[in-house]
Amino acid sequence: MSDFIIYPAIDMRDGKCVRLVQGDYNQETIYGDSPFEMAKSFAEAGAKWIHMVDLDGAKAKKRVNHEFVIRVAQELDVSVQIGGGIRTAEDVAFYLEAGVDRVILGSVAVQNPAFTKEMLAKYGGDKIVIGIDARDGYVATEGWLETSSVKAEELGKELARFGAEVFIFTDISRDGMLSGPNTEAIVTLAKATGKEVIASGGVSNLKDLQELRASSADGVAGAIVGKALYTNQFTLAEALTGKEE
Repeated sequence: MSDFIIYPAIDMRDGKCVRLVQGDYNQETIYGDSPFEMAKSFAEAGAKWIHMVDLDGAKAKKRVNHEFVIRVAQELDVSVQIGGGIRTAEDVAFYLEAGVDRVILGSVAVQNPAFTKEMLAKYGGDKIVIGIDARDGYVATEGWLETSSVKAEELGKELARFGAEVFIFTDISRDGMLSGPNTEAIVTLAKATGKEVIASGGVSNLKDLQELRASSADGVAGAIVGKALYTNQFTLAEALTGKEE
């Protein structure tokens, strides 16, 4: 099992860095005017990975804020994973060929499993990451506006059989709420699939990160941290070391 990785998050809307509450576009806070400058500050603080989300893309079902993603991937010494608005083989190729390290398939993994399996077969589970966003155990799609009848673990097991190696699990009820991650559900998914799961949503303090880190032997491979960093609950340096400065 690899090291536990902290993924500072940059959610992009209208070319700015924002955070939403539970995916609600009407509950938006702007934290910066430049995704690139935000990524640069994270890289300078020691981040090895940056998690980027194209919120406009997720809503429009096509790439919108891709130029910021490409610039970060090409100009900064960090690895980048991108989600939001990735619906076609051309989208996936566009990002991977431009130097992005991982492409996240979310809604499309539920709505078009055949396409998802095709991308896994073509690029491998280290390049294609599956984003599973769940509400009460069921997968939510379309920027969380709709809930499917598919259980998170069933989707995970199915795609693991087709080469998925890394999953990002978000419990929507926790996202942007600083209410703590749903560690139990994350570990359940990791055990069900036998693959690495990155926790997303709800991290509010260093204790949350320590709890997730303590489950790394069970397959919890990292945590995406957003609002807690932007609201100064702790610094990125503290998150990376797991200790208060």
